Amino acid sequence: MQRKLTLNDGNVIPQFGLGLYQLPEGTETQNIVKTALELGYRHLDTSHAYQNETSVGQAIQDSEISNSEIWITSKLWPSDYEQAPEAIERMLKRLKVKQIDLLLLHQQVGNYRKAWIALENAVKEGKVKSIGISNFDGERLVDLFNFADIKPSVIQVETHPYHQQVELQEFLKPYGTKIESWYPLGHGDKNLLEEKIFKKMAKKYNKTVAQIILRWHIQEGIIVFPRSTQKEHLAENINIFDFELSCSEIKEIRKLNKKQPYFTMTYEEQEKNFLSWKLED
Repeated sequence: MQRKLTLNDGNVIPQFGLGLYQLPEGTETQNIVKTALELGYRHLDTSHAYQNETSVGQAIQDSEISNSEIWITSKLWPSDYEQAPEAIERMLKRLKVKQIDLLLLHQQVGNYRKAWIALENAVKEGKVKSIGISNFDGERLVDLFNFADIKPSVIQVETHPYHQQVELQEFLKPYGTKIESWYPLGHGDKNLLEEKIFKKMAKKYNKTVAQIILRWHIQEGIIVFPRSTQKEHLAENINIFDFELSCSEIKEIRKLNKKQPYFTMTYEEQEKNFLSWKLED
């Protein structure tokens, strides 16, 4: 039975889900979502930038599972920030829902303050349940938290055993904001996946190294949604709730922290790349 976490706004989110990054619009994504739902997935993480929201929404509509049982996370791209209210309306139509469970600001460039006000208003209007941010750090992270009337429920950032976001966790504690992980398996880094400690634990629990790392995320209170397109891997990824790492094993994994992100784009590079990217509806 997979876990759920209570956010700082009182809403309850499935801690484990499916990431839909780089999955194309169309039947392929619909089939992947259908399979995931059949396997017990109840959290789907998409985005306007992924350009597959319509397929995600259709797959949910086609399933026999009530919309109320499925948590949908999506994200506004910076090109949406200036007209965020209208962008939210279009997102609701693409996803074929009356309310988005969690809506994030995808990047820390553009008029994120104006967009955040729109997210807060969407919560008050019942169009969005919870709101948060993605890929914010440094001065822009602090500015957003100081500015916001409704503090972010989650922040989605690169998190894995080589980059455990310890300082960020300390910053978030007073707000009760949860971390969501992307690159949960370290961007497939061979060095990480071949760490002796993971191989030892995998043998002990009769699990794969990936399952050990995903279980570590769960026990650290991190929301995680690995991406997969194969039924075998989808089933394997979610099969992490029948064992538990010991306190000493968690401590050993914490020692692997190198504060080593794989994404290292500067503010200036983010502004140059992200603000010029216009998306189709």
